Amino acid sequence: MVQEHRGEYPSLWAAVESMAPKIGCVPQTLLGWVKQAEVDVGARPGVSTTEAQRVKELEREVKELRRANEILKLASAFFAQAELDRRLKS
Repeated sequence: MVQEHRGEYPSLWAAVESMAPKIGCVPQTLLGWVKQAEVDVGARPGVSTTEAQRVKELEREVKELRRANEILKLASAFFAQAELDRRLKS
């Protein structure tokens, strides 16, 4: 909506200030949405919504894998110690 009517205003901020109350948000929020939409279509440099979501998913996966590796290390040490104890008793 802002992009469609942007030419009717002297600046992007003027367009945002005019339209923000019409959709029920503050101008700063609407400006952020407009800038992110421009990034998403390649009109402005930055990280697109899709890329940011993918990075977030990968970070979550890395965290889970690190936790699983820690559990496996602890289990490996536990069973290695149990094997040593068993051999000493024999």
